[in-house]
Amino acid sequence: MLLRKASTAFGGSLRQQLHRSSAADGVLAPLATVHQQQHTAPIRRWLSNGGGRKTHPKILITGGLGQLGVECAKLLRSQYGEESVILSDIIKPSSEIVNSGPYIFADILDFKGLQKIVVDHRVDWIIHFSALLSAIGEQNVPLAVRVNIEGMHNVLELAKQYKLRIFVPSTIGAFGPDSPRNPTPNVTIQRPRTIYGVSKVHAELMGEYYHHKFGLDFRCLRFPGVISSDPPGGGTTDYAVAVFFEGLKTGKYQCYLKPDTRLPMMYIEDCLRSLLEFMTAPEEKLQRRVYNVTAMSFTPEELVEKLAKYIPELHVSYRPDSRQLIADSWPQIFDDSEARRDWGWQHHYDLDKLVDLMVRDVTENYIKKASQ
Repeated sequence: MLLRKASTAFGGSLRQQLHRSSAADGVLAPLATVHQQQHTAPIRRWLSNGGGRKTHPKILITGGLGQLGVECAKLLRSQYGEESVILSDIIKPSSEIVNSGPYIFADILDFKGLQKIVVDHRVDWIIHFSALLSAIGEQNVPLAVRVNIEGMHNVLELAKQYKLRIFVPSTIGAFGPDSPRNPTPNVTIQRPRTIYGVSKVHAELMGEYYHHKFGLDFRCLRFPGVISSDPPGGGTTDYAVAVFFEGLKTGKYQCYLKPDTRLPMMYIEDCLRSLLEFMTAPEEKLQRRVYNVTAMSFTPEELVEKLAKYIPELHVSYRPDSRQLIADSWPQIFDDSEARRDWGWQHHYDLDKLVDLMVRDVTENYIKKASQ
């Protein structure tokens, strides 16, 4: 995916840059159709859980205050109950986050601290969202190595030690200029040229090694650009979010990619649903541990053409920057046929539905509120 944002922060202005988790460099918004379960009385919850016996997995989400983490928690809590999903990060949460379900401090670089969390909370699954993304990682390579590689080593070893199921997202950024771009199959040469991509290939290979060597239940999806109404964070595919914010607010947008730059994308609801379906797929259906998933591919000019139906006066100019070089090394068409064959992946949102939802969400949640 390119995870558009990252969520392990280390202070200062970098904290805001790191604080969005992304599976491809594009990503999330409030799920329109996913709602959290209402609070139930403790005795009813106790009875529904089999009189104290665990009937649902206990899930820890790292990097939880990025856009993927918060919405993923909503989806999983709707499936397994509010208390079954623990959101974690090193950032002070809002009252809304605290009131929505369990939230704890967790630093992925503190292995002993992670051990204590797993033991104290009887964790069964880890969903590891903490990462620095493509454009941000290039600005601070040493920090990206610590967060994306050392942090991943910690959660991988933790999962091995306590026999946990672990999900680590990967991205279209795990491919490079030597990879076939149209289409990009599940298994092919990768050799990315960003620290973000290198760290994700490292995660894929380490996870597969731990699976074959130690029997670890490692699962990984390569996400494309993930689109949502969460404000853009500067990632390579974030133009597909920023154009809605700027277009609806000012009627203008300057795009940092060429108009014909084709990249794979998916809407946030499809992204999180693929994660849930993959995590619950029976072991015997999984022919591999790392799968491509996608929904559509489009260019900036194709997106602008669709958006102009809602904003007739929209004017978009193009001024490619360093992110163009990154985009030129990524897949144009993502082949996810193996995920569709092995565990039944099917996307629900195409470009028309995506644009319609984004216009409504950004207008209601940001444009109208900003004018009040």
